[in-house]
Amino acid sequence: MYSHAEANTRKTWLYLLGFFVFVVAIGWFMSYALGSQVILWIAVGLSIVMSFGSFWYSDKLVLSLSHAKPIEKKDAPELYRMVENLSITAGLPTPRVFIIQDAQPNAFATGRDAKHAVVAVTTGLFSRLERTELEGVLSHELSHIGNKDMLVSTVVVVLVGVVVLLADLFFRLAYFGGMGGRSDRGGGQARIALILIALAFLILAPMLAQAMKFAISRKREFLADASGALLTRYPEGLALALEKISSDPHQLKSANDATSHLYIANPFRGKEQKSWIHKLFMSHPPVEERVKALRGMRP
Repeated sequence: MYSHAEANTRKTWLYLLGFFVFVVAIGWFMSYALGSQVILWIAVGLSIVMSFGSFWYSDKLVLSLSHAKPIEKKDAPELYRMVENLSITAGLPTPRVFIIQDAQPNAFATGRDAKHAVVAVTTGLFSRLERTELEGVLSHELSHIGNKDMLVSTVVVVLVGVVVLLADLFFRLAYFGGMGGRSDRGGGQARIALILIALAFLILAPMLAQAMKFAISRKREFLADASGALLTRYPEGLALALEKISSDPHQLKSANDATSHLYIANPFRGKEQKSWIHKLFMSHPPVEERVKALRGMRP
């Protein structure tokens, strides 16, 4: 677990560095194509602000998007005791507990490190699951904290959003701003070429960013399942919980594409297509595969 946590810390800094380089490169290209150095400096400033902002404030953004509210021990003593006991077993500080008022059973963890971690659960999860099943879900989320998975995930949420924003900005500047700059001096063909490049970027960049986000999510779910099962020493509890969660018909009201990969199970209902192209954009591995892996852990 510790080696995986260290690897995820390195990955986070690599993502931030890569994001900085990516934004500056796009800014340079836009500046060159449109003949304005101002765009490059805007890109540099944006990349610095968003890189640090995603590291320090992405958890607050995720909690806000999810409509999660903090609770105290007196509000849900049984839930708090489970979190405390499992945290002690995992050797982690007890995370803050948040509740999402929603009938769909689901949960996620977020926070930049173990000292600032949060576990958020829906009221549907707490009311529908048996104790051993709830412990399985909580151990899964605590494993994300121990592995520093949630740091990678919450940072990726912000960075993917910025990539989408940049793609839209690039297209608008190329289309509306291409009249002045190198594209205009090179003639109408140069401007058309610039607009086509911007259009391709507008279409492909968000798709590639989403595919990367979901690939990271799928990999970390399998590891958190295994780590969580080792924590409780009862893989069947988590397996049963996953089956209950995936079969629940309720739609999570606060579900959105930006945060869907953070939850223990896909919060969207009716989006379980199995073709290879759909699998690239699945936020979670198929539940059947996760359950099979968990039940394969039993002696």
